[in-house]
Amino acid sequence: MTAIILDTETHKLAGNACEIAWASFSLVDGVAKSDFKTGECHRFNPLEPISIGAMATHHILDADVANCPPHTEFTLPILNHQPVEYIIGHNVDYDMAVLARCGIDISPIKTICTLALAQSCWPQAEQHTLGALAYLLAEDQTKAREVLKHAHSAWHDIRITASVLRYLIDDLGVMTVEELYIASEKARIPTHMRGGKHAGVPLQDLPPSYASWLRKQPDLNPYLARALDQFF
Repeated sequence: MTAIILDTETHKLAGNACEIAWASFSLVDGVAKSDFKTGECHRFNPLEPISIGAMATHHILDADVANCPPHTEFTLPILNHQPVEYIIGHNVDYDMAVLARCGIDISPIKTICTLALAQSCWPQAEQHTLGALAYLLAEDQTKAREVLKHAHSAWHDIRITASVLRYLIDDLGVMTVEELYIASEKARIPTHMRGGKHAGVPLQDLPPSYASWLRKQPDLNPYLARALDQFF
């Protein structure tokens, strides 16, 4: 089975890719390996102007990508003559949507979300952003700070994700990528509302009328829909 850790930077929120980085990942008998020597990071022209807000986040300018290939030319790697089966990312759904806008068929790919796993494993953490987790887990916060100066560079973000992932694997006790995927799927099913006027309320305690309204929303998160099925 083939897996990669992947991160994207976009020209606006929910926009087109202007940078994509990936590195191969394996998990055999509980031993995780990330191969950054054969990984890649490339910039792409998003075919639209980069927003000021996006520039302030990743510091990629229009001039930096003016002569880069269009984002629609990105293709996923072939590893050991096999297509990618798993993609790992922090808030991975965002990155998968970016890949879809590149024209990639994402339907066969299994996703593993380190954000959902961190929220499940470490609910007491003050925040679950990559930067916050890097400081939380770091043995040397001074070294972590040096790495985080490059945060929101896709290449540096996949390296931080790989570091967080090692701690998650230790806590979960999973032995294979498939077991990690199953743990991620379980973690992604919420037990409490994560936003809105009922944020923090256990799902089973939601007013039935509100639950009914939620279920009718066309953009309802499929994992929240699965959770609601347990109670309503």
